[in-house]
Formats: sequence, C-alpha cells, structure tokens
Amino acid sequence: MSRPLLTINPKSSGRNFSGKITVRSQGGRQKRFLRHLDWKRSTLDIKAKVERLEYDPNRSAQIALLVYVNGQRDYILAPEGLKVGDVVVSSIQTEIKPGNSCLIKNIPLGTPIHNLEIRPGKGAQIVRSAGNFALIQSKEENKVIVKLPSGEIRIIHPDARVTIGSLSNPDHKNRKLGKAGRKRLMGKRPTVRGVAHNPRSHPHGGGEGRSGIGMKSPKSPWGKPTLGKKTRTRKKYSRHLIIKDRRAKN
Repeated sequence: MSRPLLTINPKSSGRNFSGKITVRSQGGRQKRFLRHLDWKRSTLDIKAKVERLEYDPNRSAQIALLVYVNGQRDYILAPEGLKVGDVVVSSIQTEIKPGNSCLIKNIPLGTPIHNLEIRPGKGAQIVRSAGNFALIQSKEENKVIVKLPSGEIRIIHPDARVTIGSLSNPDHKNRKLGKAGRKRLMGKRPTVRGVAHNPRSHPHGGGEGRSGIGMKSPKSPWGKPTLGKKTRTRKKYSRHLIIKDRRAKN
C-alpha cells in the first residue's frame, strides 16, 4: 500500500504539551496540508512523467507531481525549466537534464545541482530553497568538492545522490507580503523590540526616553550573547567536511 501524498500539517503555535509558550512570536496560521516529498528518489530506472506543477505553502520552491510507469505517484521539488509532460528518471547514471537524479560522481564539473545528500542513502538535506543551486568544482577518487549557494565549499561523498538543475521560483526572494494580515496567516505574530520592553522582561529594556541597548553587544531575552556568537555544534558529524566557511572573505 502506497503512502498518502497529503496529510494535515499539525501546528503547535509555539506552545508545548502543557500550553506554555516555548517559541515566541508564533501563533494562528491557516490550516495546511503537508505534501510528502520523495527526498531519496529511490525508485530507480523507472521513467516518470510530470503530471502537474503545484504551489506548496510549506516551502519556497514549487513542487512537481510525478506519475511512474508502474502507477506510483510522488512529489519532488521542481527544478527551473521542468514542464508538464516532461519525463524524468532516477538512476546511478543518467542524462544531464533538469529533474533527473543520479550519483554526484557521474555528473560533469560545473553542472548546477540541488537536493544534495550529506550521507549517502539518507535523502536530500541541503540546497532545497527556491532558486538555489550548487556547483561541482572538482572530483577525486573518494570525494567531490562542491560550492554551495552560501559560498561554503564542502566535501560530498561520491556516492551521494543529487538532482540536476537549479530550483524553481528564483523570484521568491523579491516577494512583498503587502500587509500584516498575510504575515499572521503564515503563523507569525508581532515581534516587540528588546529596547521597547521593561528591564524585567529583556536585558535591552529600561532607560529614560529612547535609550539604546546599553551594553557592549546585544543579548537574547535570556541574557545569551547574539550577533556573532558561534552556536554551531563543535562535534557535528559533518564539520570535517567543510573546506571553506561561508563567512570567509577570500
């Protein structure tokens, strides 16, 4: 029995099981369906036809509904240039065409790609936002060097699966919400500046008149330093795969 493509996307409105707010400035939001995407593209060597392109309220890029020859249906992220009626396939090695998926070691240098796996078989983890793509810079026997949209240069396992092409809806970053009500429909409540709080509610609060934060660097409501404080886990499993950090100037 095939899994359902749509399920209700549950919302917590930033509250935990007892109803207490654990994430601020969240609440409301329209009822949504969660579209279950095929991140692994594990249906190999079976052609699939693009039945339609759809808007997904849970992500920035468009999605495409695929119908396989064997009757299976799946959603994938739609790359730029993919049209209704196009045929795509997932294999070990395939034609260099938007929407096709194969192992990164079999893709030529300079080809735009998205939906990169960090661990082979785990499914796409990075480069999944609208208009984004990564570029293959070099290939060696046991590693592939890839430049990500952020500027980070990273090592990818040669057997990791990727999808060819850049993602659709590149104009997403230029959109204007237009009104506060649309922000509320997205589940985002108003955010109050720290300096507008009273001193018991925020470290930036208090002072006479229009005061600044009154400290060397800004802090979170709980007194933790922000803006520049590194929060990445030092022992993260993929840390050793980064060759050049995205913040590096040269």
